[in-house]
Amino acid sequence: MRHLLCLLAGLGALAAGSVSAQEQARRPSHCIAIADAAPGLEYLHKAAWTDPLPDYTVRLHYISHASFLLQTRGGLTAVTDYTGYIGTAPLIPDIVTMNHAHSSHWTSAPDPAIPHVMEGWGVFGEGVDHYLDLGEMLIRNVSTDIRSPYGGGVEENGNSIFVFEVEGLCIGHLGHLHHIPNDEQFAALGRLDVVMAPVDGGMTLPLPEMMATLKRLKSSVVIPMHWFSGYSLEAFLVGMQDEFAIEVPGTSSIEVSLRTLPDRPTIVVLQPDFLSAPAAED
Repeated sequence: MRHLLCLLAGLGALAAGSVSAQEQARRPSHCIAIADAAPGLEYLHKAAWTDPLPDYTVRLHYISHASFLLQTRGGLTAVTDYTGYIGTAPLIPDIVTMNHAHSSHWTSAPDPAIPHVMEGWGVFGEGVDHYLDLGEMLIRNVSTDIRSPYGGGVEENGNSIFVFEVEGLCIGHLGHLHHIPNDEQFAALGRLDVVMAPVDGGMTLPLPEMMATLKRLKSSVVIPMHWFSGYSLEAFLVGMQDEFAIEVPGTSSIEVSLRTLPDRPTIVVLQPDFLSAPAAED
């Protein structure tokens, strides 16, 4: 472990509860219906974002900061906490999600060619309610509060935890989370097989509270994001190593399926990398 943490420092330098019958009827979700039913089998596979995908598999590519690219075998693409820039690749995502706690998590001028732009806040204090079913992927949100930039108060429902239900997996992105979710919010999230979590320890949740949140979620795979130094990432890993395995695959992308979920909850440290166009063949 000491060797791993030294490596990470170097790299850095570079549901509980249940959902009401009314909610289930209005918002069907296999994340909630099959809570704790995910099998634990093989290991995660490294992948480049341009490679073809196997059956029943989702690719996650860490772009930067809190932005990830999710890809399906059928060709759907989603980008989380979209800022308007994902790299030099000529890719127009099918779906982008955004949160507005800071400018590095959204853009006021998304490309008009993007079919589905999902803002995570809504009217001040009222939040927003998303439920987009594209067949191959279902995207929904659970609202949480954020510290308001207007006078230091609280903006209720100003952040969204977006959940992507695809290929039998439930993949969650915690956004700019500022508090431990309450019982109702944990229940609405349901079982998250994979979760992307901010581990900066200050601008979002303090590390002890983030660790408590993730230990309660008990996701099979946790991907740290929103870390600005090897120090905060190392502190997070030290605090989680008692209950989670830690893997550093040395890549920016992984492929995940139900059959490849690890049998022990695992933190997978990806390295951010903007998307670039594939090299031209000679």
